[in-house]
Amino acid sequence: MATLSPLKILVLAPELLPTHRADVATLFGKYLPRHGIISHLIGRSNGNPLEGDQGFGSIRRVTSRGGRLRSELRFAATCIGAVLRARRGEYAAVQVRDMVSVGLLTMLAAKLRGLPFVYWISFPMCEARIFRARERSGLRARIVLAKGMIEHWLLYRVVLPGSRHVFVQSDAMGDMVHGKGVPAHKLTAVPMGVDTELLAAPEAAPVRSAVPQIAYLGTLDRLRRLDELIDALQLVRLRHPAATLLLIGGAELEDAQTLVAHAAKLGLQDAVRITGWLPSADAWRLLRGADVAVSYIPRGLVFDVSSPTKILEYLALAIPSVGNDIPDQAWVLRNSNAGWLTTTTVSTLAQALCEILDDPEHARARAAKGPAFIDATRSYRVLAEQLAGRYRALLGGGTVASG
Repeated sequence: MATLSPLKILVLAPELLPTHRADVATLFGKYLPRHGIISHLIGRSNGNPLEGDQGFGSIRRVTSRGGRLRSELRFAATCIGAVLRARRGEYAAVQVRDMVSVGLLTMLAAKLRGLPFVYWISFPMCEARIFRARERSGLRARIVLAKGMIEHWLLYRVVLPGSRHVFVQSDAMGDMVHGKGVPAHKLTAVPMGVDTELLAAPEAAPVRSAVPQIAYLGTLDRLRRLDELIDALQLVRLRHPAATLLLIGGAELEDAQTLVAHAAKLGLQDAVRITGWLPSADAWRLLRGADVAVSYIPRGLVFDVSSPTKILEYLALAIPSVGNDIPDQAWVLRNSNAGWLTTTTVSTLAQALCEILDDPEHARARAAKGPAFIDATRSYRVLAEQLAGRYRALLGGGTVASG
């Protein structure tokens, strides 16, 4: 019979390793190796030991000691050195994730070594940096703005045009990148997914609340505009006075304090709870106990091109869920018919939440369609199979005869 020959990729990522990001640890460490795609990963060290088999061909972590500038230079030198020292035929490609300056330098090194270079965009980093800088004042903000604008020019004028292929987070991001001049045939969307094997493991009993509970899972930074979710809670409580909001996630202290202050301003200080960051199993246990889960993503350039994981997890867990109309989330909700899709307003969000709380039995029946849809379309099992096929079409690595 014939089997696929291994295809090795040198992956350079900015993440602290070990990472909780599923599109690194789960997709590249767990599922792609089943298809013979072996990633040799270089990232930064978070100081914690690597426990157990991570699934990668190798992992190299660069420490951050010696100050930020020295750390950045050490990391860049490590990445460039790994490319320049690569033996002929050792890797099928060099892939850089979300790093413009390192991407530019390693792209040049890869060309010197005759290695295909591909780029992976998981988030519009340049656009987000520019947006945040323009919201602030002072010298530091101007420096950050200049950095963002320079890297934006380098990314779209040099790095992406010089790449063999570009992987993006969503079809909407692909449209954005294509609009900046990258040919459509060089773009492949790889949305976020869910590890359905992990969700299928025996689960702890959910943490139930005695009152109607709305849950949100994810980061709580100020760009997420979760003050509007608190505003929606205020409207929901006109019909369901005991309703509460559980924010499962972490944020910088200032951002968390801003949310707490906003809740207090509306008299909701006892109705809003922030858990801080939790391991996935603990977060899912809390989610399973909620009456409804919400994925509210602000509209705009930065988030319109994203692929939210939270709505996928809600549906995979069969939790009645509400999401607003950013493109990828809207596609999931329309095609699954397992949740409630709203426009991006506080009033329509509150209306959908009330509909679910008004008739929990109907909401649970509708949500029951979620797991099968996610398993068939957004499980990492399915996404890995599709991505592996794309890599082999781009980079070769067909079949070899086996006994």
